[in-house]
Amino acid sequence: MLRLYDYLESGNGYKVRLLLHQLELPFERVELDILKGETRTPAFLAKNPNGRIPTLELEDGSCLPESNAILWYLAEGTPFLPADRLARAQALSWMCFEQYSHEPNIATLRFWTHAGFLEQRAALVPGKREAGTAALGVMEGQLAKHRFFVGERYSIADIALYAYTHVAEEGGFALGPYPAIRAWLARVAAQPRHIPITRA
Repeated sequence: MLRLYDYLESGNGYKVRLLLHQLELPFERVELDILKGETRTPAFLAKNPNGRIPTLELEDGSCLPESNAILWYLAEGTPFLPADRLARAQALSWMCFEQYSHEPNIATLRFWTHAGFLEQRAALVPGKREAGTAALGVMEGQLAKHRFFVGERYSIADIALYAYTHVAEEGGFALGPYPAIRAWLARVAAQPRHIPITRA
């Protein structure tokens, strides 16, 4: 059985949980508290030397880190990954955008808020806020013209971007100014076998 090393509040972990549920793949979830250093133990570092969740342990014991790489692996050969060459590249492009422009800002401010780090990192907040707002603007522009990010159908590009966007307000990003994003969030939440971020 697949084994997912996870942290329930993590949007990166949620991406994988959501796709596993939507693919109806059985898996064992192992909760690791990142605030207590549980991803820094020798046992876990042997599975993922970068010491981060999520990490997916496959049936043969090999381990795959990085949330978007895991999404790609699980989605291969399913409707969640486009078959068309260009559409696949577009999905990858949006997933790179998520990791470079979106997650480092929107997810980081959410994490700092939850963990109580905002005050000690106050000098960094305006830059994160500006970059996160810019990322939301890019998304709004795309979603004003398209129902989903690639090929007008739900894919792992949507899952990657949904994870932290739907909880962006927990990091202080108001979604009121983004009607296309809000409509897209509702479309994603209406997908079959959708689960909330709080569900293991």
